[in-house]
Amino acid sequence: MVPADATFEGTFPFQPRFSSAPGFRMHYVDEGEGEPIVCLHGEPTWGYLYRKLIGPLSRRWRVIVPDHMGFGKSETPQDRDYTLQTHVENLTALIDDLGLRGITFVGQDWGGPMLAAYTVRHPSRVSRIFLANGLCGYGGVVAPRGSAKPPKLHESEWFRWVRSSLKDGTYLATMRNLDRNVRGIMERLGCESGLEDTAARAYAAAFSSPAECKGAIEFPLDVALGRIGDYVRSGLPGVPALRSKRSMLAEGMRDRAIPPALAIADFRALFPDAPIREIADAGHFCQEDAPGRLAELIAGFMRNTPAS
Repeated sequence: MVPADATFEGTFPFQPRFSSAPGFRMHYVDEGEGEPIVCLHGEPTWGYLYRKLIGPLSRRWRVIVPDHMGFGKSETPQDRDYTLQTHVENLTALIDDLGLRGITFVGQDWGGPMLAAYTVRHPSRVSRIFLANGLCGYGGVVAPRGSAKPPKLHESEWFRWVRSSLKDGTYLATMRNLDRNVRGIMERLGCESGLEDTAARAYAAAFSSPAECKGAIEFPLDVALGRIGDYVRSGLPGVPALRSKRSMLAEGMRDRAIPPALAIADFRALFPDAPIREIADAGHFCQEDAPGRLAELIAGFMRNTPAS
């Protein structure tokens, strides 16, 4: 767990805040005033991923950036299940604790399935959806019959590595030592700009022991072991409400975790008239590779898109 007062040479200067509503000490950033923008990180990062977006966006809106259980400055309880469902339940408890309504979600990586799972269950709380190298995962359900089949998620370079390393026994050896391996994992997923040393230290600081790596170990297994399916399917009744939301996708086209063709196809099936912006030289972590461009896109989306 990252120390609460850590700023990493001033690159993360935001006041730490904590909620006990999810049943553990969950950290979040809460900056600015106005309509709430809730930014969700994925694997194997934490709220530090959004450090270059919080300042620009919080000048006009309220920006809330939680650290999921087992990541960043949040606790890593050892007696909890680390599944998509549990993470969404934690997010729900935080949103309820803060009394948020009219939410605009920004989701990267697992932040996409998380915001989708929340929205299909609580559509009245959500106004807009902005995906940044993430996907909702319901596009295949609503795609027109005969549509071209996009690549499958488990066929990406990242998930091929997860599955092969599970077979040869190297997965846990790598993922239990993320304090040493997080830079390499992020490069494998697609971080085209290369991490500055300070950023690499910030991401590694969340994983100071094998026990602290539990969240990062378990997230990929939801896909690799097929654990995600039942929970995603249980949200199908809420898909029409999800599709009614004003949405936008920014896609780093060098993503090696979620194939860009899959992310775009999933988004287009759900939101056929919504804008898509391809960022040619960005990878899976477009917040690292193109933070200025991404902040501009989110700000323009907020200004120009009425809340639904």
